[in-house]
Amino acid sequence: MTAKKPKVTLIGEILARQGVDFVYEGPSSACENCKVRKVCHNLQPGRRYRIVAVRPNTRQDCPVHAGSVCAVEVEEAPIVTLIQADMAIVNSKIGYEFSCPKTHCRSYDLCRPEGIVEGEKYIVGEVLGNAPDVCERGRSLKLVELRPA
Repeated sequence: MTAKKPKVTLIGEILARQGVDFVYEGPSSACENCKVRKVCHNLQPGRRYRIVAVRPNTRQDCPVHAGSVCAVEVEEAPIVTLIQADMAIVNSKIGYEFSCPKTHCRSYDLCRPEGIVEGEKYIVGEVLGNAPDVCERGRSLKLVELRPA
C-alpha cells in the first residue's frame, strides 16, 4: 500500500508548526476576493489534519489570519475515539457513526471527537485500551486510533 502524498495548503503563520493538528472549518467570507483562495481552501471541511512540513519563504498577506499565511504540507491526522469493542480490530475498515446520547458524560468528547465525519469509512490503526472508567458505556467500548480509509 502506498502512502498518500501530503497536500500543500496555506495556514496562519502563528499556527504553522510541524506536528500541529487542526480541524479545517472552511472558508470565511473575507476569503471571497483573495488571489490565493484556492490554495487555502483545498481541504475538506470537518476533517482533522496534521502539519508534516512547513515550506520556507512562502508568506502571503491574509485578511483573516493575524500577520500572514505560509505554505505547509498536511496529511489527514489519526483520531482517538471510542468504538464498540467488537469493531476494535487493527487494520479493519469501519463506518463511524455518533451513537452516544450521554452529553453529560465526561468521556463524551471521545465518542464525538472533532475531525470525524459521520458515515465516513476509517481504518482502525491501533487499539489503545479500554474506555476510561468515567465513561458511562465503558464496558463495551475500546479506545482506538482511527485513520482515514
